[in-house]
Amino acid sequence: MKNILEGIRVLELGQVLAGPFAGAIFADLGAEVIKLERVDGGDDARRMGSPFRHGDALNFHIFNRGKKSVALDLKCADGLAAFERLAADADVFIHNLRPGVTQALGIDGEALCARHPRLVYCEISAFGHAGPMQLQPGYEPLIQAFSGLSSTNGGPDDPPMRTAASLCDQGTGMWAVIGALAVLQRRQFTGRGGVVSASLLETALVWNGQKADAYVNEGRLPDRHRSGHPGFVPYEAFDTADAPLLICCGNDRLFSKLAREVGRADWIEDERFATNRARLTNKALLLEQLEPVLRSQDRAHWLGRFTAVGVPCAAVHTVPEAMAHPQVQALEILQTVPGEDFRLTALPFSVDGERPSHRFGAPRLGQHNAEYGIRVSGESPAAPLPL
Repeated sequence: MKNILEGIRVLELGQVLAGPFAGAIFADLGAEVIKLERVDGGDDARRMGSPFRHGDALNFHIFNRGKKSVALDLKCADGLAAFERLAADADVFIHNLRPGVTQALGIDGEALCARHPRLVYCEISAFGHAGPMQLQPGYEPLIQAFSGLSSTNGGPDDPPMRTAASLCDQGTGMWAVIGALAVLQRRQFTGRGGVVSASLLETALVWNGQKADAYVNEGRLPDRHRSGHPGFVPYEAFDTADAPLLICCGNDRLFSKLAREVGRADWIEDERFATNRARLTNKALLLEQLEPVLRSQDRAHWLGRFTAVGVPCAAVHTVPEAMAHPQVQALEILQTVPGEDFRLTALPFSVDGERPSHRFGAPRLGQHNAEYGIRVSGESPAAPLPL
């Protein structure tokens, strides 16, 4: 499992998040990932926060574990020649450079794949590979706002808000990897690579697809729910006597169980509440009766009762509570980074019962230049770059 992609070489010319996250996925799966960085400071993520280890921010360590660093000056002939040598032996090239930069350097998808037909070229942009805004840069909150994703997040009286997680950045990195693996599989039969294009905007539109599709096909804008669901009632977080609890009654059978546990079996025969469609119509009336009942006991009480009869529910945890929970602990998704004194979250899947593991920590800037016989102008070929 640790070497499931052994033999695959990936070049990553990535900054901050989307491109580096794609590279980190490949690295955890066993591919050789060579991170190409600017000579003057490298990936901006190295300074994206206070120093954590080796002078680099925690964010850099999170998204660059398991990689090798080669520092190149792509604005000079020697740097471009070194890049070309690396590309000749690479299976996958990933970048999330500002639009237009690769064309100016002559390493855009069309040009590079013409020179290296087996290469799988993955370009990640903000707004996509077509359209009037294709050359514009963008960032996570900007894309969430532009795509409409922010407008559907939060409650009915809240202003538009972004999600706390970087869904578009990390999701785009994930889609780029999926696309690259698909083209690698095709290459087995055709001998040729190809260009995979992914963007933060397309990722945001997919994540918001249910709501957008409802608008396009039914002409309705989605209701906003802080924790609820537009299609089920009750299906959201409720206050108990001491802490919030999320309850998910995804069908009438589950609602019947809930009604009995809260001492309101009469709801089961009440035509206003007996079916989910009736509850959707009479949601405010049902919650007006349910909420005070739930507040009469603490969260542990209701968790015990609902879990015992199979009503899906969960404590609304803080991050420390979630990480300390026995279920999270049992998954062992937090893994110690070999050679380091800290742990990072691993990939969220297992193969044959084994989770892909971190292979080693994030590299120092230019740490592996000598390994690949690459030097920066003015440096001897074997000399590592100063940190």
